[in-house]
Amino acid sequence: MVKISFQPPPAGLKAEKDGAAGCGDKAEIFLPRDVEEQPLPVQSRKSSLSRMCYLTMSLMLLLLGLILTSMYVYRYFSITGSSPTDPENLFHCGVIYQDHYYSGLREQLELHEDVRIYLEEDYEQINIPMPHFGESDPADIIHDFQRGLTAYHDIALDKCYVIELNTTIVMPPQSFWELLINVKKGVYLPQTYIIQEEMIVTEHVTDMDQLGSFIYHLCRGKETYRLKRRTSRRHIHRRAAESCHHIRHFENTFVVDTAICQKL
Repeated sequence: MVKISFQPPPAGLKAEKDGAAGCGDKAEIFLPRDVEEQPLPVQSRKSSLSRMCYLTMSLMLLLLGLILTSMYVYRYFSITGSSPTDPENLFHCGVIYQDHYYSGLREQLELHEDVRIYLEEDYEQINIPMPHFGESDPADIIHDFQRGLTAYHDIALDKCYVIELNTTIVMPPQSFWELLINVKKGVYLPQTYIIQEEMIVTEHVTDMDQLGSFIYHLCRGKETYRLKRRTSRRHIHRRAAESCHHIRHFENTFVVDTAICQKL
């Protein structure tokens, strides 16, 4: 039992109240022990802890989402960025094909080229080293999809040739990039075939600025000419009145033999 004491009342109170207070200077009231020792409510503490746990978990999920988003953005821009030094945009390629234009035996030949794809600027740059056979010249090629132009720099002649971009042959940068990514684990593209296109020189280019910055930097300081596609199917190497040079390249699933001819 617990004892609770009360102080005696002040002296000015009536005698009736003194008698009602009982005998002695103070009165005592006894309460059960379980009434005093009843624990305080803990529901509020549990609610606070629950709110704290939910807040902590929400912050952790938010932080994890930010980390994953940052990793995705970094991965995306590291692949599709157009930095010339980005290894994801530089491809050392090779292809095996059958030559049925200059070889009656349809022998297999190899073609190598270095490809740089600039996705943001929407153009492709191709370098073709000196081939192992004598039917093609080394060259640098630019396909500018913004300007709709293709430029061939024949390294053997040190001359540039510009023509409208042929989108039926040249794959867009994004599609070409995806093709090369898919075969990047191997050295060669699957065995393929060759097609031929013929062009003739029409006029000398004097205003280089109209060709755009990419082609301008490729052809600056070089003799530059306009080209026109020839639709006839006659054999080029039988024309005695023309001088033709060939550039073999690929920007698709097949090889292209581009013949650039000029009247003598």
